[in-house]
Amino acid sequence: MKFAHIADAHIGAWREPKMREVNTKSFIKAIEICLAERVDFILIAGDLFNTSMPTIDSLKMAVQQLKKVRERDIPIYIIPGSHDFSPSGKTILEVLEEAGLFVNVAKGEAVEGKLRLKITTDPKTGVKLTGIVGKKGQLERIYYEDLDRESLEAEQGPKIFMFHSALQEIKPKEMAQMDAMSVSFLPKGFDYYAGGHVHVIDKANLGTHDNIVYPGPIFPNNFGELEKLKHGNFVLYDNGTVTNIPLEIHPTISITINAEGKTPSEVETELLAICKGKNLKDAIVTLRISGTLRQGKPSDLQLNDVIQHNYDLGAYFVMKNTNSFSSKDFEQITVAQHSVDDIEETLITEHSGKSGSFSAEKEKELIRSLMLAFAKEKDEGERVPDFEKRIKSDGERILI
Repeated sequence: MKFAHIADAHIGAWREPKMREVNTKSFIKAIEICLAERVDFILIAGDLFNTSMPTIDSLKMAVQQLKKVRERDIPIYIIPGSHDFSPSGKTILEVLEEAGLFVNVAKGEAVEGKLRLKITTDPKTGVKLTGIVGKKGQLERIYYEDLDRESLEAEQGPKIFMFHSALQEIKPKEMAQMDAMSVSFLPKGFDYYAGGHVHVIDKANLGTHDNIVYPGPIFPNNFGELEKLKHGNFVLYDNGTVTNIPLEIHPTISITINAEGKTPSEVETELLAICKGKNLKDAIVTLRISGTLRQGKPSDLQLNDVIQHNYDLGAYFVMKNTNSFSSKDFEQITVAQHSVDDIEETLITEHSGKSGSFSAEKEKELIRSLMLAFAKEKDEGERVPDFEKRIKSDGERILI
């Protein structure tokens, strides 16, 4: 028996068109490898799309790829994940299943107060498949609490359980705050547990549960995942052997700078030197800057010039993260006041006059006036463009 295990494709997730294109290419490459490997079937363990109602472009691409698989008579078995699940049932997955592109194996019924899952049998291999959907906030846990495990564990022959949940026993340390359930919630005795939801590449045997596999996402879903994973991944299972299949469309190069105690120009010089020393041709570049400058402001760093420099070196796409990058000029303050008005007044007083453009009193007056102007609401019947024009005009009058 040979099958592919895919999870967390999140088609359509990236806002940036170039990154969304890489995500698309990763999914296409995974399908091409599945066809070349002549797998018996494909598992998709949740989050095929990033939303229950994807865009037309995302849907068109996915349908094209799923049709290729169907034309080769390779079944696809799927469960909805926390992103493509819809409590109303109005999800595009139902439409695609009706079109015969895949089979949703996460189906069941209530029998004597218990959830009895239906079994889907693959016609070629005879393997039995079932699973449980994923929901946001681990709300699928109630299904596991009510699950009729005895009927599942009594099934004979090879069987696969698909799930889209985090497991406490194998959850990575960096995901400590993620909701998770115990592995004991999974039914025992299955030959393979096809996981999704947790964007890690992992395989574990835990007591009565062997071959618990997370294949990782088809493509990293955010800045941090790009730094850690570098590229997408899925899994091939071939008669008991589990193999990770990397999906590298572009190399990912991560650059980290500690700006603690430096000036903006020193940080810029260091960044440029590091970039010049790397081959950035066709690469996705992540720039992470952290620390507190000894003088100057983060905005003094000419990051746009650095990013343009990287594009000049042939980079495919450049991303920056400056969430932990700060200046002594604007250190975080703690306020004891509890009302919104008190907090606003304290913050205004603390920072007024530091820009150097106005006196402290003049700046406080301008800030208060601008806050009042921007707090105005749209009048009944007022068109949005007219409302935006009015707010902009009021702000300009205050500053002139």
